[in-house]
Amino acid sequence: MTERIFNFSAGPAVLPVPVLEEAQRDLLSLPGVGMSVMEISHRSKTFADILAGAESGLRELLNIPDNYRILFLQGGASLQFSMVPMNFLSADRSADYIVTGSWGKKAVKEARRAGSVNIAATMADGGFTRVPGRDELSLDANAAYVHLTSNETIEGVQWKHEPSTGDVPLISDASSDILSRAIPVEKYGLIYAGAQKNMGPSGVTLVIVREDLLQRIPDGLHTMLDYRTHVENNSLYNTPNTWGIYILNLVCEWAREQGGLASIHQRNEEKARRIYDTIDATDFYRGHAAPDARSIMNVTFRLPSEDLEKKFASEATAAGLDGLKGHRSVGGIRASIYNAFPPEGVDALTQFMRDFERTNG
Repeated sequence: MTERIFNFSAGPAVLPVPVLEEAQRDLLSLPGVGMSVMEISHRSKTFADILAGAESGLRELLNIPDNYRILFLQGGASLQFSMVPMNFLSADRSADYIVTGSWGKKAVKEARRAGSVNIAATMADGGFTRVPGRDELSLDANAAYVHLTSNETIEGVQWKHEPSTGDVPLISDASSDILSRAIPVEKYGLIYAGAQKNMGPSGVTLVIVREDLLQRIPDGLHTMLDYRTHVENNSLYNTPNTWGIYILNLVCEWAREQGGLASIHQRNEEKARRIYDTIDATDFYRGHAAPDARSIMNVTFRLPSEDLEKKFASEATAAGLDGLKGHRSVGGIRASIYNAFPPEGVDALTQFMRDFERTNG
């Protein structure tokens, strides 16, 4: 197969075609280098320039203040579930966790291995369809930090505004909506995100950490699990994912050419609106998330029966619309439409949805 299909996968996800084309063109040899980026030393000036470009690109796009450090790590967001409490959850304090979906639950499980956790709110009773209101939060003013998941990939639930946490650092797993919109980084103590949704390929994990928090880290942590190790070594203590950081740098350049995050956010909202409008136009489809918490990255919905959902996903794949089957833990249908997902794919999906209802409704 040589023609590209529409990839609705939740991750690894669709990448911008111009980025793939540039990477393909320079795969055997970076211009003027004579080697692939996968072959050059991570200590070389060539890679130092790539690393600096990726950092400066992120600082510009996200408007990251100077008192925040940017790290490129490995282990995915799943390792951050452990690193965050190991670095910041001391024995004499607890951490507040706001649980709005499956990834928040996983973060809590790992945090409890390191210390005391207070569930400040959980939306489990309602089937993870929304985020909590201010009056539903039970926050501890003395907590080590407050943790949330900005966008739950599996349930398709997204925070639209950050909760107020006072002087307690707010920490976010932003894996599935990082770079999809502007965010007030200064409201956070730490933001972490796997790259494989909007930033690049799998294998790179972005961490944005406020410098003053580094002073809270206890001595005696394993070297690779201590944020200070990576800050002091500019993410080069061990060999980083050079290929992944190279692609991330290209994605940042592409995002700037699109007009930055304001323009990207506008396009993302329009793509999501067209699918949600198709869902809301009929009783045949039923959206999972509450309207005021609907994700613009992962559109989740159900059909009248599981058999119809299986048929929908199978026929969609045959029609060149791949990755629409919902996560195995919740079922249903999920359309992931990250930054690089083309509007033409949304048009193809909404037309397929109308045709499928006409045949099976």
